[in-house]
Amino acid sequence: MSRYLLGIDAGNTVVKAVLFDLDGRVLARAALDGQSRQPQPGYVERDIAELWANAAAVIRRCLDGAGVEGRHVIGIGTAGHGNGLYMLDRHDQPLIGIQSIDNRAAELAAGLRASPVADALYPLCLQRPWPAQTATLLLWLKQNRPDLYAQAGTAFLCKDAMTLLLTGRRVSDFSDMSGAGLLRLPERRYDEALLAAYGLGDAAELLPELVESEASAGGVTASAAAATGLTEGTPVAAGFFDIIASMIGSGVNTPGEAAIVAGTWSINQVVREMPLADDTVFHASTWRPDRYVAVESSATSAVNLEWFVREFGGGHGAAGFEACNALVASVAPHPELPLFLPFLFGASTHPDARGAFIGLAGWHGKAEMLRALYEGVVFEHRRHIERLRRAGAEITRASLSGGGSRSPVWCQMFADILDLPVTVAECQETGALGAAIAAGVAAAAFATLDDGIAAMVRQAAQYQPSTPDRALLEARYRLYCGLAEAMPDHWKRYREGA
Repeated sequence: MSRYLLGIDAGNTVVKAVLFDLDGRVLARAALDGQSRQPQPGYVERDIAELWANAAAVIRRCLDGAGVEGRHVIGIGTAGHGNGLYMLDRHDQPLIGIQSIDNRAAELAAGLRASPVADALYPLCLQRPWPAQTATLLLWLKQNRPDLYAQAGTAFLCKDAMTLLLTGRRVSDFSDMSGAGLLRLPERRYDEALLAAYGLGDAAELLPELVESEASAGGVTASAAAATGLTEGTPVAAGFFDIIASMIGSGVNTPGEAAIVAGTWSINQVVREMPLADDTVFHASTWRPDRYVAVESSATSAVNLEWFVREFGGGHGAAGFEACNALVASVAPHPELPLFLPFLFGASTHPDARGAFIGLAGWHGKAEMLRALYEGVVFEHRRHIERLRRAGAEITRASLSGGGSRSPVWCQMFADILDLPVTVAECQETGALGAAIAAGVAAAAFATLDDGIAAMVRQAAQYQPSTPDRALLEARYRLYCGLAEAMPDHWKRYREGA
């Protein structure tokens, strides 16, 4: 009998289902774009009921597209964007879904970071409050929407909402909850002192049971089977924070390796056997007792290109992005090219950061602007990588995943600007593949995640640094850093005086 694994990956907009064989080959893929709501400036929400409906629909479409019956799927795994906040009432009905690019808690986060609270929190969870952090959003709701907070029965993450849809169980995994600032590290547990430091001493009952990522969180329920075409009782792995899923799906699991995701978020993470305890590093996550990642991230990556194509590109499909790649490839490096600050959705270190093209001239067109955008995104990835190195992280190699990895011209920019060899996995759906590998362990197809990686992950390409003018690149990067540091303070003073 044929045996397959299903990986489900939910970002801030798209929900994907990808069906794999046990060698990691893709049999079918289905995706649906969800609708984000922006009820006020800085607010970005999604309808959890729509998320559930879209997840069920893409699973059924994926099975139908492959011509595969549910009984041949031996395991399911989930991955989803980290942080944000998905809150249900005491009857497991949706209350609110806040996405990880939401900025409503910027003022609260800034106040906490400037107070003794941040210093009290960092030794416990290895991160400081930031606007879309789950713990900070919980506190914001407690202070600003006490009506919702009083109704809450569960506070968890995006992929956990899909696991509940499939299994009926209220669980999360260690990677998501540690990445959300809600676990004590390196102990890997909930902690009363940690919640109290946030001002959330009453929130313990809202937090779900913790299950290892590759362990079964439960079986598919009869109602989920009817909605999706899966078979009742099929094991569902607890799954991953999507940055960890992409890392596993890229084949990165060894200390010293870096996994970079160029998607909605700029994710830059290096694997370690123990956490990197340096308060200049954005945050940490763990997916097994002897593996941690030091993470530098912000909503500053390929989401900028999505915005540009949506607003100015005339099309948002594959053809639109290919046209962008061709335009960028047509522009040679030159000192008179403009620079781009990729802060359309803020920055992790400064709530007043905003995006900008700088140095535009009348002879610049769409091609030059796009090249500046691609370059600015990679420059911000490099700023994150350099923070990790200054904190003591050693990086021996890097993998690249996310939408940006589908562009050869962007991949070469990463190799040149980071001055590192960069590999790209054969499977472009690395988040779904990582989730499927966890499903393979939960279904006993693989003994360990390492075995699943060995069986299912293959590399497709490697890019070596080959810039023809290193001095020009370095000069542009230094100018970029100066602008990126100065612009938020100028914007803050403007807003305060407006």
